[in-house]
Amino acid sequence: METPLDDPLVKRTTIRVRDMDKAIAFYEGVLGMKQYYNNDVVLDRHFLPGEKPGDKIHLVIMQGKDPVIGMIGLLKWLEPPQSPPPVTYDFEFGQPVFVVQCPDANALYEKAKAMGCEIRSALTETEYPAAAGGTVKVRSVGLFDPDGHFFECNQRL
Repeated sequence: METPLDDPLVKRTTIRVRDMDKAIAFYEGVLGMKQYYNNDVVLDRHFLPGEKPGDKIHLVIMQGKDPVIGMIGLLKWLEPPQSPPPVTYDFEFGQPVFVVQCPDANALYEKAKAMGCEIRSALTETEYPAAAGGTVKVRSVGLFDPDGHFFECNQRL
């Protein structure tokens, strides 16, 4: 299904990670995503902030159920090596909140606990006003990935 150029479609969000193996383990083991792309890339056009031509990154793109939208890119800077700031497990300006639909919030919560994820909000149930009127009831888990990115994982009830 093609989208006209004047109709924006967000396909992927790419985030920086400290440890690629830990990041992949989270996205596969907790969220159930699969690797779509995994490669080292030499940057050559001064496109990313802080990049210089010749810098080398490792990029892994994780894919959920949809083959086009909702992908998450995991980017680790390889050359020159960089020292990332400590993980704060907070919600600061410039940080996204990822909202994930999950089929079983209880199972996701147990996987996250077993992996040692930072859990902000254990299983809760709440109702939100629905966009088309009425309400939507969800069971939710609020947690952070290994790099401090926040995920609101919802199961519709």
